[in-house]
This record gives sequence, C-alpha cells and structure tokens, in this order.
Amino acid sequence: MENTLALQEWRRRLVFWGGAFATGAIAVLFAEASTYAMDLFKQLRIQHSWFPYVAAPAGLALSAWLTQKVFVGAEGSGIPQAIAALSLPTEQARNRLLSMKIAAGKMFICLLALLTGASIGREGPTVQVGASIMHFLRRAARFSAAEIDRGLILAGGAAGVAAAFNTPLAGVVFAIEELSRSFEERTSGTILTAVIVAGVTSLALIGNYTYFGVTNAVMSDPRMWLCVPVCGIVGGLLGGAFSQGILLASTSLPSSIARLRRERPVVFAALCGALIALIGWLSASSTYGTGYDEAKALVQYDALPAAGFAIYKLLATLVCYVSGIPGGIFAPSLAVGAGIGAQLHVWWPVAPAGAMVLLSMAAYFAGVVQAPLTGLVIVTEMTGNSALTLPLMAVVLIGRAASALVCRKPLYHTLAKGFMRSAAVDEVPTSAHD
Repeated sequence: MENTLALQEWRRRLVFWGGAFATGAIAVLFAEASTYAMDLFKQLRIQHSWFPYVAAPAGLALSAWLTQKVFVGAEGSGIPQAIAALSLPTEQARNRLLSMKIAAGKMFICLLALLTGASIGREGPTVQVGASIMHFLRRAARFSAAEIDRGLILAGGAAGVAAAFNTPLAGVVFAIEELSRSFEERTSGTILTAVIVAGVTSLALIGNYTYFGVTNAVMSDPRMWLCVPVCGIVGGLLGGAFSQGILLASTSLPSSIARLRRERPVVFAALCGALIALIGWLSASSTYGTGYDEAKALVQYDALPAAGFAIYKLLATLVCYVSGIPGGIFAPSLAVGAGIGAQLHVWWPVAPAGAMVLLSMAAYFAGVVQAPLTGLVIVTEMTGNSALTLPLMAVVLIGRAASALVCRKPLYHTLAKGFMRSAAVDEVPTSAHD
C-alpha cells in the first residue's frame, strides 16, 4: 500500500513539473512570436504609411469578433481569470475560464493584435495559458482541486513574468505577492518546485540576459534623493489613475457607449482601433506594441522621450484594454513608467536620467498592480542594477501609497470578481460529485 501511494505521489509530481516545464517553454515561444509580430508591424508601417490606420481598426475588430464568437473567456489580461478560477466551485465553471482552447485563442489573438499595432503585453495572457495547462493536467494526474488551483496560479504566474522579462525571481515574487492573496495557505514544496521549474525553463531557453540591458545609473549625491518622493508620487498617482480607468470602464461608461460595447462589440473594437491609430499618429508612432524598444532606449541610452509619450502610451493601453481584446498591461506599464521618469528629468534634472527612469518605472508599475515588492525585484532584475536598491525600495512604497489615493481596490482581484459572477451565471448545474 505504501509503495502504491508513493508511486502515485511521484506520478503527480512528475506530471505537475512537466506542466510547469511546458508552461515555461510555451511562454518563451509566445514571447518570440510576439517580437516577430511587432517587428513585422513596424516594417509594414515604415513601408506603407497608411497601414496603421487600416490595420488597427480591422485588427481590433477581428480580435474582438474572435474573442466574442470563438474564444469566449480569452478577453483581457488573463490574470483575473486565473484568480477567479480559484473561487469557482465546480470544474465546469472553471472550464469557462481555463481551457486549452482558450489558451490557444489567447495567444493567437494577442499576436494578431500586436501585428496590427495594439498597445498590449504578453505577460498576463501567459499566466492564463499556464493556468490552463495546469488545469488540463489535473485530470491526468488526479490532483485535488485545492492543490492544482494553487499550483496553476503560481506556476503560470511565475512562468509568464519570468519568460517575458527573463526575471525568474520576479516571477516567483509576483506569484506570491499578488496571486497568493487568494490562498488560505502559502505554498507547498511541490508547488514551489513547479514555480522554479517554470522559471528555469524560460531562463534555459532564452539565455541569461537582462531585459533592458545593463545600466550603471547611480545616485552618488544625497541631494539626488530628492527625486525619490517626486517619482514615487507622480508614478503612483498615474498608475492608480490607469487602474481606476480600467475599473470605471468596466462599470461606469456613459450609457450610449456601454450599450454600443455590449450590443455591438466588434464595431466598438473597430472604433477603439481607430483611436489607437490616432494616438499613434499623435505620438509619432511610439505607442504601438508592448513599448519595449521605447523603454529600453530610455533606460539604456538616456534618450529623450517623444513629446507626451508617457500619457499617449497610457491612453493607448487603456483603450486596448477597454476594447475587450486579449492583452496584458505589464510591458506597456513599464514603458509608461520609463516615459514618466524621462519627462521628469527633462523638467527637473536633479538626478541622472537613467536613475529617474528606473525609479518612475518601478513606482508606476507598483501603482498599477499594487504589488511593490514585485516592482522592486522586476526593475532590478531587468536592468542588472543593484546600486539603486534602497531608492527603489522607497519609491515602490511611495508609489503604492499614492496609487491607493486614486484606486482603492486592487485591479486584478476586482476584475476577477466580474469573471466569477459571469461564470456563475452561465454555469449549468453539474453532478454532485464534481
């Protein structure tokens, strides 16, 4: 009997770790495909100046149609769906948010949106993909519901962040700090191992590099610390405003706009695409895609920001999210934060530009997701800069506090409640043994 139980336990562990490995590998492939889609969009935009004005409305309209008609449950970031799945009582309800079909559709539509100029990220979608993989493997390994739910959230979250930014530690921290709010317990050894497997897999496939390159920005003069509260307050307030904008768009749009979004989602998405193209024109084409190139230029080369880049990028990302298409907000948020820091340096160069960019990036990110520890770790890992650890610690706490003045509810968990209600309403009664 004991041998049989031991074999079953090892079988479960191997299947679980295999799912974590698959999550990490798929996350890396998704990241590479996203980069290719953005590069192709850029080439087409350069070759044909009219392309964004046609591609953005058509691309968002097609993305919305696929989301509404073919891949229901794939809309938005993906993190709220994974969180919501924790509290759903039946497997049928969880299947409405986590399935291999949704995972495939999520990646496909995100790539389509990036190919047509949407301002979205791939990190949140990767969390839902990883969660769907783990949820699918539950049947094969005969996991208990509680065990697999903890595992799919942590492994999927860690893989999504780690693979997108090559920051395994930040992936683990985000999974614990943000996603574990829904857990009654922290993690078991098996689950933590799965998180590590997902992170190491992505690291092995994409190599050991820093996402934004190495920056040597330092704050050698005590007077430079004057920028810390400024970057923290400005970044945190704007991050909170962005989150509050998403939440208000979910519940408080003007009646005519809300009715159009509800009754004619494809038309609404096309109008959002037209607005994306307009913002792209106003920003000199700097707001398309994830914002990686723009943020890296600001972090690595102390480049001057395009006029109004931070606000334009914030608006473009908000419009894409409101349109209802799949897409994350991590990478665009980092780009917005970088733009805030660069602009603050133009107005008040009290510290090196690179330092103010990193501080504002961390503050804005912490303000959006309200996860200060993740903001600290992710910015440090992405730039290989440990010299700013103390200022970063201070700025993420200030940013989180400033964000709460504008947006009192945590973004992902508030959105998750909407998915929980939707899944509960749509659920068909199931057998008692589910």
